[in-house]
Amino acid sequence: MHKKPTRMLTILGASILFGFSGSALAQSPIVIKFSHVVAEATPKGQGAIKFKEVAEKLLPGKVEVQVFPSSQLFGDSKELEALLLGDVHFIAPSLSKFDRYTKKLQIFDLPFLFDDIAAVDRFQQSEHGKALLNSMQNRGLQGLAYWHNGLKQLSTNKEKLTRPEDVKGLKFRIQASDVLEAQFRQLNANPQKLAFSEVYQALQTGVVDGQENTWSNIYSQKFHEVQKTIANTNHGVIDYMVVTNAKWWQGLPADVREGLTKAMEEATQHSNNLAAELNERDRKLIAEANGAKIQALSKEDVTAWRQAMEPVWKKFESGIGADLIQAALKHNNQ
Repeated sequence: MHKKPTRMLTILGASILFGFSGSALAQSPIVIKFSHVVAEATPKGQGAIKFKEVAEKLLPGKVEVQVFPSSQLFGDSKELEALLLGDVHFIAPSLSKFDRYTKKLQIFDLPFLFDDIAAVDRFQQSEHGKALLNSMQNRGLQGLAYWHNGLKQLSTNKEKLTRPEDVKGLKFRIQASDVLEAQFRQLNANPQKLAFSEVYQALQTGVVDGQENTWSNIYSQKFHEVQKTIANTNHGVIDYMVVTNAKWWQGLPADVREGLTKAMEEATQHSNNLAAELNERDRKLIAEANGAKIQALSKEDVTAWRQAMEPVWKKFESGIGADLIQAALKHNNQ
């Protein structure tokens, strides 16, 4: 009577051991968490979804990509730390967020460095641009791709905004960035660091006189309703870098890493195309809204702005590298 239960336990034990055998574990997909801070409907949000679709298609049963939009897991201030701790595997912060890891990426904040988004693209796809993706490996971060938000435009509550002297004495909202702070101080304007969520009210109440942002951000946040003028300056770029944990990335099986790289290439193209479409659409919608007046800049105007900004380039040249700045300039007017 005593032997039967013992045998049943042995069989049960064998069954349990079999359920956790190495062969079964090897078939479990690698779970990849992609966390970001914006809505799914944005180019970044759609890029993350496209990455999931393509990665799981190229690596069936080998990976499971989980996308967490709108700061569901981590907000702006915590996501880099979470990545380094291994709590998430992919994030896509603004390029300005990386200045504590490398000063070289400050190149994207330099004002009037690039003529247009095509010049930004050419530089990012160049040898120098791709090298920047690897510039934080010693800090545990591996860059995989650049995703566009778009070029920045300058807006104010004044009627005229075509030359550098038009912003003298005005207060401008900026992201936390040494370069952007220096940019406005060079123009004898007053930079004010404010959270993105506070900008509309600050413009409406006159806490600040102006701001800088992409067409899509200006339209979605209704900044054009509380500004008189938007100058089509294209003076800077708001882009993201998709980054992963360098140690985790190198530890992946080669075929998985190759598949994820291909998926990222396709997702990047998808996201960047959407960003271009969205900015063009929203520029037209702002023009049709008859709120803020859009001012075009002549070549002479742009030259005046660029000359006014050159001292800012010089100030940050040692950290970024004079050779890198020159390499970026070579991608203009092609």
